[in-house]
Amino acid sequence: MTADNSLVSGRAGRVLGRRDSAAPAVGGRVRRGTLNTIRWVAILGQLAALFFTHFGLGYELPLGWALCAVAASALVNLWASRGGRASSRLSDREAALYLGFDLVELVALLYLTGGLNNPFAILILAPVTVSAATLSRATTAVLAVLAVIAVVLLSFWHLPLPWPTPGFTLEPVFILGLAAALGLSTLFLGIYVFSVAEEARRMSHALSATQMALDREQQVSALGALAAAAAHELGSPLGTIAVVAKELAHDLPPDSPFKEDVQLLLSQSERCRAILASLAAKPDVGGGTPFDSVGIKQLVETAAAPHRRHEVDLRIQELVLNSDGSTAAPKVPRRPEILHALGTLLQNAIEFARSQVEVKALWRDGALSLTIADDGPGFPSDLLGHLGEPYLSGGDQGRGGEHMGLGIFIAETLLARTGAKVSLANRREGGAQVTIEWPRGPLADAD
Repeated sequence: MTADNSLVSGRAGRVLGRRDSAAPAVGGRVRRGTLNTIRWVAILGQLAALFFTHFGLGYELPLGWALCAVAASALVNLWASRGGRASSRLSDREAALYLGFDLVELVALLYLTGGLNNPFAILILAPVTVSAATLSRATTAVLAVLAVIAVVLLSFWHLPLPWPTPGFTLEPVFILGLAAALGLSTLFLGIYVFSVAEEARRMSHALSATQMALDREQQVSALGALAAAAAHELGSPLGTIAVVAKELAHDLPPDSPFKEDVQLLLSQSERCRAILASLAAKPDVGGGTPFDSVGIKQLVETAAAPHRRHEVDLRIQELVLNSDGSTAAPKVPRRPEILHALGTLLQNAIEFARSQVEVKALWRDGALSLTIADDGPGFPSDLLGHLGEPYLSGGDQGRGGEHMGLGIFIAETLLARTGAKVSLANRREGGAQVTIEWPRGPLADAD
């Protein structure tokens, strides 16, 4: 298996190098759990500020309406927490909607508590800054425009802040200056943070592509050295065979029945020498091997081979349901990241299975769904929502322990590069189930 992987990883390295250097990995850059945690911290901070200002400092705020705004944020956070695993990554659109809601909720609170007279108006910059660091340019621009509009509106329309001193108001010029400062700061921070984050992302992709190119060059170099060594080692015996064959051809009489066989031996020995010479000169002609694409059954068997156990039965089923009625199953690329990811998930299933692991592959109009199910104890319920997070703590007692956190994270990341989506769950009849879906097929990103 190691030798086969080394033969095909050069082609896969070229494909991934082109893809990763141009675009980020599939799946988004913001985890659902991260935004949920930040929002809970913001909710607690808002409650603390409201209660301290109203009861501690004696400011008569419209506390009921303000608490309604905070409650709306809490309800959205509870709904978002139920939307999927904490380790799942939000799409650009989903993250933008969450940040847009946070911005609107903050503007509502500021409207109820003095507008730009409230020193916490500076927090308008937060959603735009988070978007600039993690989301797309278009999303950041929309949030920045929304923030600027909010600043302008708050500078003119807001409920008065009940100052302890009657009749005290800030000068309009100061409010307009503060609005201009917040608006310009929003635009500046959005552009600056996005530029820095984008540069860091490009550098990371470039380093990955460089590493893959370096690996490929090392493999080509090793293959060239192997071909040269083979040509050198086989040259002498082939030369001896050619000399003996020539002598036999010279000594045999013209009417000998072995004359034709000796001539065939001579021609084939010359052909072997030519093949070895060509291989030594151009070891990477063609850019791949006939085994770059294989059937899904063979791919699964190859990935599972190092982890097989005699007491566990591995069953592989393949079903083709195409709308045109065809039953031919497509080939899949033997890309190193697919083999490594499948090997990790199959190792986990085989390790914890009692007697059987079932792998079901369903082709439907080019799309592939691969399900790995075992009859073991399943994933620990308290860790199921966090599987996929790197360095997951939980000890060695369950299948979600320390040795599984990083493995599943790497497997999900590698499969995401091929366009796949991974979901983990426990089966009703017992055992764990991992589903891998390629909506466009695993060949889509390998062309």
